Order: sequence, then structure tokens, then C-alpha cells
Amino acid sequence: MASLDKKRIFMVEDNLENRIIFQLALVRTTAVLEFDRWGRDTLRKLNWFMPVDLILLDLMLPHGESGYDIFDQIRKVPDFAHIPIAAVSASDPNIAIPKCREKGFSGFIAKPIDDDLFVDQLEKLINGESVWYTA
Repeated sequence: MASLDKKRIFMVEDNLENRIIFQLALVRTTAVLEFDRWGRDTLRKLNWFMPVDLILLDLMLPHGESGYDIFDQIRKVPDFAHIPIAAVSASDPNIAIPKCREKGFSGFIAKPIDDDLFVDQLEKLINGESVWYTA
């Protein structure tokens, strides 16, 4: 699991159970994981958490914002332009993947995540590869 050694991963995820699942999937790595629950404070938290190696976005968020909205906000900031962004979502992949590709996401990982693949998927994303996983 040295592949994620000290890698800094930022995730926007509103569901506490999902956040715990992601943390458990990464427990054997030394990756540093930070969350924003609602997406309302993402830019401030990203600035605080820099440097960031990977951003993961839930596409379905409460309070009228989506992961697509957060993606657009992040990409407007030059300091974040180089950071790979992937969706981790239970959205219908037949709809979400084309939209993610069009916007410029680095990938899509369907929920529920596959514990056996998740770390490798994140490593690929950090190394500049695309990951389009639908389970």
C-alpha cells in the first residue's frame, strides 16, 4: 500500500456511513484523507488542506448543489487546475459518466466502492490515469 504513502486526498461526501467506508478502505495506507460534508466550504477547506493529490466528489449533494457544481468551482481556481478530480457516486453511470467526461473529470467510481479495487483506482487517478468504474 506504499502507493498512497502520504498522498493527500480531499473528498466531498455528505453521507457519514460512506465517509467511514472510505476511511476503512484506506486504513492500511498512510494516505491523509480530509472531507467536506456539504460542498459549501470546499474551496476554503481545499486551500487549508493543500497540497492535495486527488479530489473525490459525490455527485448528489444536499442543499441544491451537486458534485458538478463543486467541480466547476474548483476548476475556476488556478492553484487547483492540475489536481485530478474523480466522481465517487451512486448516480446512474449511463448518465453520469458522459457528463463527467464532458466536464473534464479524471474518472468515475461507482458506489458502493469495491474495497479490493479502491486503493488501486485512487493510485491510478493520482498517477494521471483515468478510471471509469461502474461495478
